[in-house]
Amino acid sequence: MSTHLGLISDPHATPAALAQALAVFDQHQVDRILCTGDIAGYFDALDATVALLSKHQCECIIGNHDQKFLQTNPQLKHSRSYQYLNQLGTRLMLELEGKRIYMVHAEPPDAQHGGIKLLNLNGEIIPEHKAHWVQQLKGFDYDVLIVGHTHQVFAEQLGEVFVVNPGSSAFNHSCMILSLPEMKTQLFALGNKVIVKCWNWSMLAQGQ
Repeated sequence: MSTHLGLISDPHATPAALAQALAVFDQHQVDRILCTGDIAGYFDALDATVALLSKHQCECIIGNHDQKFLQTNPQLKHSRSYQYLNQLGTRLMLELEGKRIYMVHAEPPDAQHGGIKLLNLNGEIIPEHKAHWVQQLKGFDYDVLIVGHTHQVFAEQLGEVFVVNPGSSAFNHSCMILSLPEMKTQLFALGNKVIVKCWNWSMLAQGQ
């Protein structure tokens, strides 16, 4: 038997894209859903986004935009969204199908900024960046590392660690299913859009 994990990253208060990802996971009957954080930020439908994550029992960690929301909105401390974000941890560790899994927003052990950037703007692996992270992750005692933050989409073996970033459901238009113990991934496009492997703010200015 395999365990299938639905992976979401950086929904950024965009419930439509999140709902599309959740529909993919429902169709493929995943066993658990994990979200790497940045539930808040950029867009204004945070309450609806939180409601979807709660309804689907997503296991989430906190991202830098979630931290910022908490810091800048103390007047909302009694709201559902504030309380939801405030109880999230900075990392999640699991053991499933004999594989040790570590999830963090940007990079281990619990960084909210920086992040694992492997791709150029064309979505191609930069060999020097890959080599850097192989060195950085030496001695990291987990089989799978799940990250977000960078708005890059990849599933790469970096030395002894299989590192996956499902991409932002809002900006990369993507989600991912990770199957264990096979360590295989399936990537899905959301909203009939083409997956953008590497997204940055200059692309917003270009209308992408």
